[in-house]
Amino acid sequence: MSFKLSWRLVIRLLVTAVFLLPLIWMLMAALHPQGRPLPTSLTISLDLTLDNFGRVLDLVPMGRYTLNSLLVVLLAVPLTLLTSSWAGFSMAQLPTASQRRWIVLSLAVLMVPGVALWSTRFFIYARLGWYNTILALIAPAIMGTSPFFVLMFYRAFRRIPVAIYEAVRLEGAGVLASWWQIALPIARPTAVGVALLAFILYWSDFVSPLLYLRSQRLYTLPIALQLLQQLTPSQWSLLMAGAVLATIVPVMLFLLLQPYFARLET
Repeated sequence: MSFKLSWRLVIRLLVTAVFLLPLIWMLMAALHPQGRPLPTSLTISLDLTLDNFGRVLDLVPMGRYTLNSLLVVLLAVPLTLLTSSWAGFSMAQLPTASQRRWIVLSLAVLMVPGVALWSTRFFIYARLGWYNTILALIAPAIMGTSPFFVLMFYRAFRRIPVAIYEAVRLEGAGVLASWWQIALPIARPTAVGVALLAFILYWSDFVSPLLYLRSQRLYTLPIALQLLQQLTPSQWSLLMAGAVLATIVPVMLFLLLQPYFARLET
């Protein structure tokens, strides 16, 4: 038993090391002195400096762009959870034939390339007065962000026995009460997965701010990294410092959710 556990631990450590290597290299490159070429191998140097982070903050208002990105995810992620779970719950309550039709329609919509929606969204946002506002960045969340999230919730709600829904209805609970008190607590792991995927999607979204924003005070972190690359195209240490600043929040979120992941595993 202990032999199996040790091998499992070794495999986990190896997988963790593979995923951590890019982050470690990015951090070491961010601490590398300016004017010196970056190492081409995984060498550890003690000649490190924090000056790159100060230089990045002088070149680009990273603080404001970080707040803008945080505002987007704080609005878009809960809205995505709400609308996609509603859609998935509604699909799970339909007759089997209707469920199949909606699944096919969701898969068809999922196959539409995002580039095909750019111009349409631009005209819609301009007509609604959302162009050059934060609303243009969180608007997809009103429709659940992606059909994939709806299908994830549908799968989770579909696995709940019908007898549970019927018992809740006999107790006098309505549709919203069934969704909130029964379906959503059972599908909590799915909700966490959708929240993480939506967070990554909106946090790293580069195209939407580029297309639908023209005011620099509304820019988000992906635009900040692009501006930093344009300002200092040959200073990779500064670009890596900006990437580290943009990665801090996702890494902190992952560390905060580790106890929850551990409970799911057990």
